[in-house]
Amino acid sequence: MSDPPVFTTLGCRLNAYETEAMKELAARAGLGDAVVINTCAVTSEAVRKARQEIRRLRRAHPQARLIVTGCAAQTEPETFSAMEEVDAVIGNTEKMQARTWQGLSAEFVGETERCQVDDIMSVTETAGHLIDGFGTRSRAYVQIQNGCDHRCTFCIIPYGRGNSRSVPAGLVVDQIKRLVGRGYNEVVLTGVDLTSWGADLPGAPRLGDLVMRILRLVPDLPRLRISSIDSIEVDDSLMLAIATERRLMPHLHLSLQHGDDLILKRMKRRHLRDDAIRFCEEVRKLRPDMTFGADFIAGFPTETAAHFENSVKLVDECRLTWLHVFPYSARPGTPAARMPQVDGQMVKARAARLREIGIARVIAHLRAQLGRTHNILMESAHMGRTEQFSEVEFETDQPEGRIVTARITGAAGLKLTA
Repeated sequence: MSDPPVFTTLGCRLNAYETEAMKELAARAGLGDAVVINTCAVTSEAVRKARQEIRRLRRAHPQARLIVTGCAAQTEPETFSAMEEVDAVIGNTEKMQARTWQGLSAEFVGETERCQVDDIMSVTETAGHLIDGFGTRSRAYVQIQNGCDHRCTFCIIPYGRGNSRSVPAGLVVDQIKRLVGRGYNEVVLTGVDLTSWGADLPGAPRLGDLVMRILRLVPDLPRLRISSIDSIEVDDSLMLAIATERRLMPHLHLSLQHGDDLILKRMKRRHLRDDAIRFCEEVRKLRPDMTFGADFIAGFPTETAAHFENSVKLVDECRLTWLHVFPYSARPGTPAARMPQVDGQMVKARAARLREIGIARVIAHLRAQLGRTHNILMESAHMGRTEQFSEVEFETDQPEGRIVTARITGAAGLKLTA
């Protein structure tokens, strides 16, 4: 009897979600004695790590068939096809199709099937792979959208994911009902460009319309969370949900990328720094307990010290808590890779400074919670998260998957205790 396939995931939460879908497809197809690596292409470093991981997996599993998929496989199929360690390369569309895994489970993969990567830009629908329960036993992730219609100058992801496609609202609601029926107390909506959800659907509904529909039609769902959003595209219905729906969690992660207007224009972003500041102020008026995270790129081409300082200032001006900092890495095939580059050591130093600021912001936020009472979703017997996504540790066992109410007694490192 063959061993079940081994799956390795690199990159984003959406990749992790899709790995769960592939596990189901591979199991149904009877695939065995295989290693599948789901790659990321967000930076050149991510592609290098993918190649490194492929070599490691081949050493660990010398007899297994090694299958490479994900964004790096989609954008650079020839790179991975040329690796002697690799037996098959499949694209981001193909990896979600049952027939692909049925073919891979055959005794012999012919040369014509060795590289299955079609034009991602020709894909017009999001595959109906709905995973009932990916995540922890307490929190499930639901993909509502894939792809991106924007062309930021630093980003290769549209060429790995294709143009924006939305999952119809009815399918999303039905899946969330099933998840709640299975005991999940929190659902996270995920995608590549969440705020573009609905633009390709009849009537062009907006993300806020979907959120309000979920909360109306799934009244037993205790907590709904939104992953990263583009603040400039937030619609009135989403602002209404923020203001009126306590089951929508008070934590938003913003795709800001920078704090200087000139750099934002060179990135081809659709907002300016004042737009970000205004959005955070408006949301806080509607929901005073809201906390914000944000993505930042340090050392973008042409970034001067003054440009970088505007990113530093924006952290305070938006009162951000959770920072996700990327040191800029030139991605071949993107316009930014052809711009004048910042010295590599300077890029690392600026990223390190932003991360230090981020840690200080988290510590300040945690200290402000001392003595307060929070509703905490338990991810294990001893660890849970507040509505603002702060991690909380307990000395005594708590029921995993349940929401418990507890008083915060301390803060150690980047965690609360209760």
